[in-house]
Amino acid sequence: MVPDGNMLTAIRQNIDKSLENLIEDWRKEYDLDSISPFLFASVKDFVLRKGKRIRPLLLILSYQGYSKKNRTLSDSIYRASTCIELLHNFMLVHDDIIDRSDLRRGKPTMHRLLKKAVKSNDPEKLGIDLGIIAGDIIYSLAIDAFLSFNESPERMDKALKYFIRTAAFTAMGEFVDTVNGVLPIRKISEKDVFLNYSLKTARYTFVCPLVVGALLSGATEKEIDLLSDLGLAIGQAFQIQDDIIGVFGTQRTIGKSVLSDIEESKKTLLVYHAFQHLKGKKRREFLYYFTKDKITYKDLRNIRTIFVNAGSLHYAFQHINQRMAKCEEILLQLKMKSEYKKLIKESFDQLFRETHQTAAAYQLTF
Repeated sequence: MVPDGNMLTAIRQNIDKSLENLIEDWRKEYDLDSISPFLFASVKDFVLRKGKRIRPLLLILSYQGYSKKNRTLSDSIYRASTCIELLHNFMLVHDDIIDRSDLRRGKPTMHRLLKKAVKSNDPEKLGIDLGIIAGDIIYSLAIDAFLSFNESPERMDKALKYFIRTAAFTAMGEFVDTVNGVLPIRKISEKDVFLNYSLKTARYTFVCPLVVGALLSGATEKEIDLLSDLGLAIGQAFQIQDDIIGVFGTQRTIGKSVLSDIEESKKTLLVYHAFQHLKGKKRREFLYYFTKDKITYKDLRNIRTIFVNAGSLHYAFQHINQRMAKCEEILLQLKMKSEYKKLIKESFDQLFRETHQTAAAYQLTF
């Protein structure tokens, strides 16, 4: 039997190949050499950047895990699975515009790439305008990729509706996140933080691929409900980890400025906990850093110390552990083929390796 790690690596490699083929087919079908080679080059560069490919991976594992046929992983299944990766890229493009981010996966964001499309008196506006358009094009590619699945009309209809609803809910999460970004921290509750985690991260990164794969294979409603709970739990844990890495990681590990989350006043679980538990002078010191327009690396070191001393980092790890334990319970209940449950568990474990390192560095339990 192929070791789990090797199997996951092979699936990811085939997903990458399918993405390359899909982008090339798009160039030919729409004659982009005539319309805009620069548009094609920018989208290709952005979409094919190295990533975890966790979304299409989970879609494939769920799809295969509930399939009654012993089907092999065909080119059409790999191609269709890229729909969720393209949805992810569409959202990243728009998210980077909203956050005015310069880097994504260690390279310029889409709107930074496109500001150089032509000479302009206002390249910043040009980049934003073209970035919005490019994001919309990537979304259309996501729908096109989804239609590569060869399943019954009834299953396709259910799965496509769920896929589109996910896009809507994620946009709502972006709306909530943007509103929360300008609200004072005292007006944000822990419930607000987790609502944002659920809408903006958990639904489309984990719930959607797991549920869509199962819907396409004809899984029962009970299994769909369990997969939804599984995706929500791992998704919230993943976003908490992302928030931790956003403060305690490096630009190399996150692919963007390590100062960006603080500069954007992200209302994370770390921030919420620190604000609630710090008093007097210590709270004022925290708010000083949290509301600064420009954060330095010295400020970041002080913020890290505040999060550690306030118990916020420990609190965040507690929440991750609780959700990981829930994931273990749900996986045991699933009627999915055992080999695919095992692969899903391994894919989750891979996502949290850096968190183990951060916890060890601060002598915390994970």
